[in-house]
Amino acid sequence: MRRLAVLSFHTSPLVQPGTGDSGGMNVYVRELVSALAQAGVACDVYTRAWSPELAPEVVVEPGFRVVHVEAGPRAEVPKEELPDLVPAFTAGVVDHARASGDVDAIHANYWLSGVAGHAVKHELGLPLVSTFHTLARVKAEAAASEPAARARAEGRVIACSDAILANCVEEAAELQRHYDAPPERIEVVPPGVDHAFFSPGDRNGARAALGWASGGRISSVGGRRAARHPVLLFVGRIQPLKGLDVAVAALAELDHPRAELVVVGGPSGAGGLAELARVQSLVEGLGLAARVRFVPPQPHHLLSTWYRAADVVIVPSRSESFGLVALEAAACGRPVVAAAVGGLRTVVDDGRTGFLVEGRLPADYAARIGQVLASPDLARDMGRQAARRATRYTWSTAAARLRRIYADLTARRPVEC
Repeated sequence: MRRLAVLSFHTSPLVQPGTGDSGGMNVYVRELVSALAQAGVACDVYTRAWSPELAPEVVVEPGFRVVHVEAGPRAEVPKEELPDLVPAFTAGVVDHARASGDVDAIHANYWLSGVAGHAVKHELGLPLVSTFHTLARVKAEAAASEPAARARAEGRVIACSDAILANCVEEAAELQRHYDAPPERIEVVPPGVDHAFFSPGDRNGARAALGWASGGRISSVGGRRAARHPVLLFVGRIQPLKGLDVAVAALAELDHPRAELVVVGGPSGAGGLAELARVQSLVEGLGLAARVRFVPPQPHHLLSTWYRAADVVIVPSRSESFGLVALEAAACGRPVVAAAVGGLRTVVDDGRTGFLVEGRLPADYAARIGQVLASPDLARDMGRQAARRATRYTWSTAAARLRRIYADLTARRPVEC
């Protein structure tokens, strides 16, 4: 295979996860494309030019190039307005791919890229691989409102995709149940984790690296917090779908007055700031202001230190196609208490590497967190098994699997609408 066109229309692999609409998908695109490039698949990642300072092209490493396509203003655009910019983005991708002349396949990420990829497929006669990351009809089940046009567009893209990637068997089932996706075209390819960064480490050492004096106080919060206190960690964008309010309420329910919650992430999407204000109001109302700390988004490779510093990582999402945070925490040897939804059912082995919680009751989360905190032996055993289980997931494995899929598709006639 000569070259792969990777579409990431609304968010760039160059942007730090945890800010705006940048999250797990940024990590997925960046790490997967890097692994593909190292495996010999040259990749162009097409993303919308969102800033006037951006160069037309950025070479991240040999075989990994980011192409900034002119589509709308070179500025942040509200997500609700992005669909109107897809035609301009599509035209830019077609022009650049035609000029390069060596593109063999398209891999679209998220539904907006899928719409563009669908058009590029027919314009250039190339096979289309689609990864959706989230699905409108699955989010609707979790009471997250999405425009009806999105679900219809996803259905059209799925119907014409030559391969539809699912992160786990749960997502594969959702694609079939909600969109009648042809099972013979669904490929389950789990994401990976960079074990060079995300690996077990000493808790006290991690806390010292974060400025939490060993046996003393956390200097970065004015001496309020003792380093030996149990620390619960939430990592992710602050938006209703991620369920930060459940984590805060679980802390209030927890029968451990010295436990604290650290939140690493920033507001995301149109309702992000409102959600942050709502959660902060909840913190104040529950009398937890001295026990909840909000930390700005961190560079991805530095998150490993935060995971290692925690006693338990909480992932109370309403919907999750996979759950990279849960996988990264597991790779760092930390028990995870997560919602029993989507891909989290695959990442967390209930009772062995952490706990899965059915429903949204904070008391249920508090009960499971309390179990981990009450038994150092249980926490240690869960952490060891979590790290061992996480070794199954590598980006090189995902890239090797995808390289075979791409090669197979280029030898077939593309699926017709």
